[in-house]
Amino acid sequence: MTGNADVTPGTGPLDGIRVADFSRVLAGPFATMMLADFGADVIKIEHPLGDDTRAWVPPVDENGMGSYFASVNRNKRSVVCDLRTETGLAEARALALDADVVIENFRPGVMEQYGLDYATLAAERPELVYCSITGFGRDGGAALPGYDLLVQAVGGLMSVTGSPDSEPSKVGVALVDVLTGQNAVVGILAALRSRDQTGRGQRVDVNLLSSLLTGLVNQASSTLATGVAPKRLGNAHPSIAPYETFRTLDDPIAIAVGTDKQFGALVQVLGVPQLATDERFGNNADRLAHRATLKTLLEEQLETRPAADWTDRLSAARVPAGKVNSIAEALDLAAQLGLEPVVAVTDTAGSRVSRQIANPISLSDTPARYRRPPPLLGEHSGATFFDPSHPTTSIRFTD
Repeated sequence: MTGNADVTPGTGPLDGIRVADFSRVLAGPFATMMLADFGADVIKIEHPLGDDTRAWVPPVDENGMGSYFASVNRNKRSVVCDLRTETGLAEARALALDADVVIENFRPGVMEQYGLDYATLAAERPELVYCSITGFGRDGGAALPGYDLLVQAVGGLMSVTGSPDSEPSKVGVALVDVLTGQNAVVGILAALRSRDQTGRGQRVDVNLLSSLLTGLVNQASSTLATGVAPKRLGNAHPSIAPYETFRTLDDPIAIAVGTDKQFGALVQVLGVPQLATDERFGNNADRLAHRATLKTLLEEQLETRPAADWTDRLSAARVPAGKVNSIAEALDLAAQLGLEPVVAVTDTAGSRVSRQIANPISLSDTPARYRRPPPLLGEHSGATFFDPSHPTTSIRFTD
């Protein structure tokens, strides 16, 4: 399951790009980790108490570090800057002015308070790309707290998550933060590409609510088209049937039938081929209209065999199907498929190894590289931050 980290020097697509990372928790750190994987030099600027997620334990990883923090902070250097002190603020400002990219997710107005806002920094460094991540934007929603759970609730995601007879439910991971982090990466890369052409940086703004609304895709489009808000359907699909989970003799199985041909193959494998010509199930619209009846008929057959048996039979017939796996089982599956889902990241001394989920983006010539495990708080505070590609500043941090 575990691949080896690539710690050899190499050319990454973002080599020479320096990021001053003032973000914490999830969306911002996720974005900067993605940039760091492809060669950006990410300097994580932390409060003396560190990123909030350092204290979110248990669980901890093999090094005693909180697994939440470890999940989004590899390949970075950590320095401590107390913005409430003159020295700390001066060091943070020097790092920001020496960077290609500044990213932050403070409440609107906080960076202005310290003179670390886009307008102030861009006046001295017009080529700076500056990314702000907020919960609800910098205008009307500036005072609203940007917590993933809150955005899932007010952004409509919870209204379509859960079974029809249950209360609205959140997704099992902070998905809105992850979507927002991905949008931040796209915005930053687009701004850097624009800078290549114009020599000028710009401000990138992303927020959790807009990221979620975009991520609602067909559900949001349906609302716009019909004026009717979609309802919770459990694991069923609003536009396709059968496309949900079903009971078997032991574990539940997911079946994702998207075409009439797949439906015919499904009922053939289940031993009820007559359902393919049943007028109630002749096409997708008919199957949607009789979804509950169809599910009952399918489960009568599925409950006669274990999930693994049905998965093998259906997959052989090219019907999309799979057992509902645990995360550990999902990692095993990815490894069996040759996807190398886990990498071991080792520090330069070889004394600390961190097992990480691999970057999901594969580039043929300049792949992601895993150079550093998630940093200890202030681990690089004694370093001199100087690079010939960034000759404006040489910064020495005290321990």
